[in-house]
Amino acid sequence: MNEKIRIGIIGGSGLYNMEGLSNVTPVTLDTPFGHPSDEYVVGTLEGVRVAFLPRHGRGHRITPSEINFRANIYGFKLLGASHIISVTAVGSLKEDIHPLDIVVPDQFYDRTKNRQSTFFGTGLVAHIAFANPVCPDLGSLLSNTAKGLGITTHKGGTLVCIEGPAFSTRAESNLYRQWGMDIIGMTSLQEAKLSREAEICYAAMALVTDYDCWHEDETAVTAATVVENQKKNIVNAKQVIRTIVSKIPQARACLCPKALAGAIMTDEEAISKETRERFGSLVDKYFE
Repeated sequence: MNEKIRIGIIGGSGLYNMEGLSNVTPVTLDTPFGHPSDEYVVGTLEGVRVAFLPRHGRGHRITPSEINFRANIYGFKLLGASHIISVTAVGSLKEDIHPLDIVVPDQFYDRTKNRQSTFFGTGLVAHIAFANPVCPDLGSLLSNTAKGLGITTHKGGTLVCIEGPAFSTRAESNLYRQWGMDIIGMTSLQEAKLSREAEICYAAMALVTDYDCWHEDETAVTAATVVENQKKNIVNAKQVIRTIVSKIPQARACLCPKALAGAIMTDEEAISKETRERFGSLVDKYFE
């Protein structure tokens, strides 16, 4: 596909399609890191060319640990995306973050064990800066857009990313609260890290479905609770996405487009032809 898109949208639990797209083209991609979760749906939304990908596949076939995060993000890179908006279901770890609220986290804590969260290795080494894992410009725009629509939105906060697919034990949930975590989910962290390596601006729209299992006045989180509240959340999420896409500027003043500048450690002479081809879309501009 020769046409380039500008904005990628990752749909989480409950968000498997995007209404309002016109001039739609399904795009199936293969990447050096395998197959993405599903085909990308490329179309025009509010005058902007975007690509939509359901993180868990249509019909929710893929568990959080089975998601090929590398292929998903690399696919967006191949399509030309400069920005990714991720929609993800989360539980609240704070009394004042209520179900049906939106959180735009600016920090992550990784509690996963079995995930591939870097493109690098196997002949090419790079160490990105990740102190601030979310694009500040995109995160602010996302938060302000949601607030402008009258949706209760929390700007900032830490998302603790767990392995899943089971929800937390009560002991774990209370420990995360003691650590100062704000919300809990099973994705996002890997997407944020890989987007930074791909020099794509990334922000997550975390849709609160429950209070996890720490809240004594609420029943413990179940899949049924998550699904029911997420149906309501998705209405808001789609409204935010339709509103924000035309507001995202083409010029980027953040540091995301230069994330690999100075991060590549491997000498160019030590990189094989096969390795260069594998990482081409990520690093070619640094070896020209």
